[in-house]
Amino acid sequence: MFRIACFCIVISFAMPLWSQVQPSAYGGGYELDSEHMMTPPPVSRSAYPSISSSEERANFIAGGAVVSAAYTDNLMLIGDKAISDEYYNIVPTISLDRRTARHSESIRYGAGFRLYQNTSDLNAITQDGSASFTYRFTPYAALIISDSVDQNSNSYNRGTSSFGGGVSGAPGSPNVALIEPYADQLTNSTSAGLEYQYSKDSMIGASGSYSFLNFSAHTNLPTLSNQDTAGGNAFFSRRFGKSYAGVTYQLSKYVTHPFGSYTVSNTVFGFFTHYFTRTVSVSLLGGPEHYTSWAETTEKSSAWTPAAQASVGWQVRRASIAASFVHVVSGAGGLIGTFHSDTGGLNAHMMLSRRWGAGGHVEYSHYKNLTTTPLQFGYFPGGDTISGGVGVQRSIRESLQLEADYVHLHQDYGNVTSGQNLHDTNEVILGISYQFHRPLGR
Repeated sequence: MFRIACFCIVISFAMPLWSQVQPSAYGGGYELDSEHMMTPPPVSRSAYPSISSSEERANFIAGGAVVSAAYTDNLMLIGDKAISDEYYNIVPTISLDRRTARHSESIRYGAGFRLYQNTSDLNAITQDGSASFTYRFTPYAALIISDSVDQNSNSYNRGTSSFGGGVSGAPGSPNVALIEPYADQLTNSTSAGLEYQYSKDSMIGASGSYSFLNFSAHTNLPTLSNQDTAGGNAFFSRRFGKSYAGVTYQLSKYVTHPFGSYTVSNTVFGFFTHYFTRTVSVSLLGGPEHYTSWAETTEKSSAWTPAAQASVGWQVRRASIAASFVHVVSGAGGLIGTFHSDTGGLNAHMMLSRRWGAGGHVEYSHYKNLTTTPLQFGYFPGGDTISGGVGVQRSIRESLQLEADYVHLHQDYGNVTSGQNLHDTNEVILGISYQFHRPLGR
């Protein structure tokens, strides 16, 4: 949260010093043309758009609030039976988007409270923020920095589902096994990268990232551990008409604590992306992955394994669909050890009319521990998470919107919960949001 605040202050002071040239001077996001290359999803490190193109805005400042009420039939607390409850979210929000020929910045932040009707010890402060900054040294070279924070407001229980979280086309795994979705937890992710198009049809780039997942000391599952993830990436991309092909190298390190387990992976992916239009694409990746794992009580072990990913993004005027499936070696967001992870996600959204919208999402995660003796030193063999939901939106006026959602969560991590089952959860959410927009530079 401190880093987000500092980043926002720096941008606020620097904005008056930057050029006021409109994005059209260089084409803004750079259309698919003969001069400027796109950055394919396998190397862009960003999520596919989760809204239709008709809902996109640029150069604005906005503020508002979200108020929602939800009923869940199972708080997923460890015990012999499911515990139901109602909870309420009150979250003021503020956001800013600014784009010029040289740079663009986007900031969003919301912080508020989650209050439970009966289980008051789960009451918590929530926050959900992101900031991104792009600076173009030339029309062909760019610096990209981003940061995001999420406290007690994952895509499953943030109060309104917003039709699920983002779907990324980049190699890797989200490494989040929900397990305790209502518990007090904090995640933060930071990345920075450079892209350089050095010829008409060739581009190179590199990036670094760091993220962490911290659980509260009041967690009901003392077997869960905090996790830190650090990584680096470098890529080469070549354009062939509307198709892109290239290679990307990825280094990742996953560390859990207080019980220390360590995983280091090196992966070389070949990738292919075809753009049907600027906002409709399909990508395939595959290559060898070498991993090394160890812990405080075990020696190092290493092996080679195949890694693969496929993703598709489809965004038109009134609808968007994004889907991805990944098979890699990774951590598992709180589980101790090194895991083969198979993760996938699908997010769809459609504007049914000027005032009505509908959407749905589904996420799947399967983790299998690669340690030869997974139970000997407090390791766990892994498990499965399946979650999803559907929702509808109704715009009362441009600034006022109603939303109703249904979400479902199924998990199976028996050894983490000492042999007790995590019963399935069903949740119904009703929310109302107010938001105003003011244009910038008009």
